[in-house]
Amino acid sequence: MQGYRSHKCSELTAANVGETVRLSGWVHRVRDHGGILFIDLRDHYGITQVLADPDSAAFAELETVRSEWCIRIDGEVKARAPELVNPKLPTGEIEIFIRDMEVLGASAELPLQVFDEPDFPEETRLKYRFLDLRRETLHNNIILRSNVVKSIRNRMGDQGFNEFQTPIITASSPEGARDFLVPSRQHPGKFYALPQAPQQFKQMIMVAGFDKYFQIAPCFRDEDPRADRSPTDFYQLDLEMSFVEQQDVFDTIEPVLKGLFEEFGNGRPVSQDWPQISYKDAALWYGTDKPDLRNPIKMQVVSEHFAGSGFKIFASLLENEGTEIRAIPAPKGGSRKFCDRMNKFAQGEGLPGMGYIFWRDQGEGLEAAGPLAKNIGPERTEAIRQQLGLEVGDAAFFLGGKPAAFESVAGRARTVIGEELELTNKDSFEFAWIVDFPMYERDEETGRVDFSHNPFSMPQGGIEALDAEDPETILGYQYDLACNGYELISGAIRNHKPEIMYKAFELAGYPNEEVNKRFGGMVNAFTYGAPPHGGCAAGIDRIVMLLANEDNIRQVIMFPMNQRAEDLMLNGPSDPTNEQLRELGLRVIPQED
Repeated sequence: MQGYRSHKCSELTAANVGETVRLSGWVHRVRDHGGILFIDLRDHYGITQVLADPDSAAFAELETVRSEWCIRIDGEVKARAPELVNPKLPTGEIEIFIRDMEVLGASAELPLQVFDEPDFPEETRLKYRFLDLRRETLHNNIILRSNVVKSIRNRMGDQGFNEFQTPIITASSPEGARDFLVPSRQHPGKFYALPQAPQQFKQMIMVAGFDKYFQIAPCFRDEDPRADRSPTDFYQLDLEMSFVEQQDVFDTIEPVLKGLFEEFGNGRPVSQDWPQISYKDAALWYGTDKPDLRNPIKMQVVSEHFAGSGFKIFASLLENEGTEIRAIPAPKGGSRKFCDRMNKFAQGEGLPGMGYIFWRDQGEGLEAAGPLAKNIGPERTEAIRQQLGLEVGDAAFFLGGKPAAFESVAGRARTVIGEELELTNKDSFEFAWIVDFPMYERDEETGRVDFSHNPFSMPQGGIEALDAEDPETILGYQYDLACNGYELISGAIRNHKPEIMYKAFELAGYPNEEVNKRFGGMVNAFTYGAPPHGGCAAGIDRIVMLLANEDNIRQVIMFPMNQRAEDLMLNGPSDPTNEQLRELGLRVIPQED
């Protein structure tokens, strides 16, 4: 007999009846049926029902056992009566009569229950994550994550990529988020940084002549947490390729992700044609650069129907430069009750309200109803209906002003309308590439131009565009991949020519000296025959979150931080000792309340 087990708790079947076996695992559940003790014994692989009666030598000790004790049992495999077979378990045809038992690890009173997975506060779950991870759903999510990463590595290898590791302790390199700084003991007063991404390293790998690179890269950013973002660290599939254009990157990564979602998506359909939508159109149609295409609603500009109309609020708005009116079609939303509910939604978002029109038939043909309809008249409402392709029982909602002020609210309203009217197909994966991102944006308060996305991207039109065009009109070879309302991939064709890089940073207010100071290593590398190259990074955590059908990224991370970026299990961040501070030449200045 093996030391702790002859079989796993998922392996025994009717073919093993009569055998003497040894199992080890955790007590999942204890049931006392008239003097007979039944225990569901669980290990990583599954559950087996074991039992003992007063004739068993182990019965007295077994009576002391409680949930989540770790035990070893020896016993005889018996067939269950036909009416007691559990078809939901691989071991459901058998049970084990216990002859001997050993307690391997007793458990204190549980702060959270594992069996049946009742709801507990997240703070409790994170403090006792080692117990939370025993629960079936979370346990399966972590195994899914492991299998997804394994599949990614195999698929990237099949595409001819080599996996390389880049440094974790490196120099600070601003990439849009706050660095985690690491003080240097050997160089007092200086700091390393944990990498926000392997961006500069992977580009220099291309300069070094390695044609296709990837890694499952840990990235560290001191960010505010969200449901789909960790506040400290995350993992991404990081890849880079030489001698490629934008479409080459798409053609390389699409089969990897399609295969991944088909393999682990539990049969949910995966879109086969991934449209390429400009950033400008995505903002107009969906109010976001990460649209959920499971929702068929597409917003439209309807300014012409309100210009000079009797609805003075919109008519007056349109007299100002840069303003427009947009409509959100709402098929099947044509009731005053639903329209009032959406108006209240807009007020909850900080807007005065949201105008609406709905179309009904009260026996005299099609009629437009609602305050807007009365103000602009039947000809204009009919023109709006035809433009939006709406019918009886449908509605449309309207927002106006400068798009930057209302676009995000319109996008959220589109989401709510799609969900409440059951237009959104929840049981599929819909992908779309968002392309043609603007290279620059202007701060309305300061008037300063800065990069709007990735500063290392190649501008469309090259140096000529940088010399001749208004910075706000310049587009970059930058792209994101959206799936079901989440950004899964971000990438770009890189700016590999020093003269174009200097000019690109100059337009954003960075002199050559500043570029050399911040990115000197990469600029220097580009002076030695840099190839054209590009790549992207895909968020592992978000991919697994979608595949696991979870709404919170902490459900697919083994040991996540809480919303305040605290490790409740190991009590991080912790106070340094005086000796550590002296070694590093640091002093902590107390924060004033």
